Amino acid sequence: MAFGKSGIYKTPAELRLMMEPGRVTAASLAAVRAAIRPGVTTLELDAIAESVIRSAGGVPNFMKEPGYHHTLCVSVNDEVVHGVPGPRVIRAGDIVSVDSGAELGGWNGDAAFTVVVPDPARPEVVASRRQLAEAAERGLWAGIAALASARRLNEIGGAIEDAVESSGTRFGILEDYVGHGIGRSMHEDPPVFNYRVRQNGPEVKPGLVVAIEPMVVRGTIDTHVLGDDWTVSTDDGADAAHWEHSVAVHADGLWVLTAEDGGAAGLAPFGVVPVAIA
Repeated sequence: MAFGKSGIYKTPAELRLMMEPGRVTAASLAAVRAAIRPGVTTLELDAIAESVIRSAGGVPNFMKEPGYHHTLCVSVNDEVVHGVPGPRVIRAGDIVSVDSGAELGGWNGDAAFTVVVPDPARPEVVASRRQLAEAAERGLWAGIAALASARRLNEIGGAIEDAVESSGTRFGILEDYVGHGIGRSMHEDPPVFNYRVRQNGPEVKPGLVVAIEPMVVRGTIDTHVLGDDWTVSTDDGADAAHWEHSVAVHADGLWVLTAEDGGAAGLAPFGVVPVAIA
């Protein structure tokens, strides 16, 4: 997916305009999460998200990617990201990552979550997959929390890596796919690394808006793209998890645009309180 070329830093007025696409993106994911159960197809989930976004006056921004024709990416089990919705049936015990985005008024939101479908017959599988999903989610919120005090953007990669490693299990963090800036285009500069890098990255200051999205796997970080030219799957067939939020830095603090509470619940364990954009 290509990166746009608009500026890294947004004005206060532009930040306010980004709140609504973030809210609608969150609403689409909430509706899909409530619908995930054994027997539902990934294409049915896609239709739910599209309905929510269009009912709010928005456009699914994934459909603006050349060659992509869906609202969601739905990645199951060993699929990491960019899973194409279709006739695949969700089954008990599956680990399912769902990525959605909405455009309203020329501005974009982008977010993702991972959920494990309950399976009473295989509690050990469910427990293992939940551990993976929780490690990725912990990495996401650690990265967002670090953004609140970071001087340079690439500081958050170390926070994500430390949080994932704190699970006590050796998980891998994908390096070929990273987060990104977001604004007029869904994918903009700067890149947002989910692991430590030597470069400092751009300054963290009011107007910076980024999509932070750790992609974590149980096995090795080697991946390949399936025959649909979109779905990214692990080479070793190991499970994967993907979490994402779009986050704005403004004069009074930070606000998670794609969280219904602005990120309050996720940031609370880190002692960070989000501040709404005035």
